[in-house]
Amino acid sequence: MIYLDLFIGFLEVGLFSFGGAYAAIPLIRDVVLAYGWIDEQTLTYMIAVSESTPGPIMINLATYVGSEKGGILGAVIATFAVVLPAFIIIILLVRILASALKNSYVKAVLDTLKPCIIGIIMATGAFMVIENVFTLSNLTFDLKSALITLGLAVVYYGSRKMTKKGMSPLLLIGFSAIIGIIAYI
Repeated sequence: MIYLDLFIGFLEVGLFSFGGAYAAIPLIRDVVLAYGWIDEQTLTYMIAVSESTPGPIMINLATYVGSEKGGILGAVIATFAVVLPAFIIIILLVRILASALKNSYVKAVLDTLKPCIIGIIMATGAFMVIENVFTLSNLTFDLKSALITLGLAVVYYGSRKMTKKGMSPLLLIGFSAIIGIIAYI
């Protein structure tokens, strides 16, 4: 019976959670407390742990509650139930979009959106650089941030010139983390 309850409870969470994991926390709380699987204090601790571990909060919570109440099988069932609605919706959207992408009007709309998306990404990047190099609240200039930003740009664009593919974003993130640690410790 616990396995069916875990499936139904987390299927409900997966079906009615909109707006991301933080918006889903009240629904998760209601379901978990209604079934009496864990108490409020344990749920609060688990939310904190779920935020600090890799992976989506809903999946982490479903796996934790499932393992607490039904062992490994309970964890698998709860995790499967919470992701099942999103999986089905994505499959349906892919099927619908595959046929919609053949439509010339849909292609035109998507082609029109590409420059907008590029502009939004570039504006976000420029804003992040400006915010990190210049502290606008007290009008100060952070030389370390400017040098790191310049150095990363040189490394990235230099790697594109040398390898024709460019540096992997993961490698660049790791490289920037190491430089940031060295510079600010």
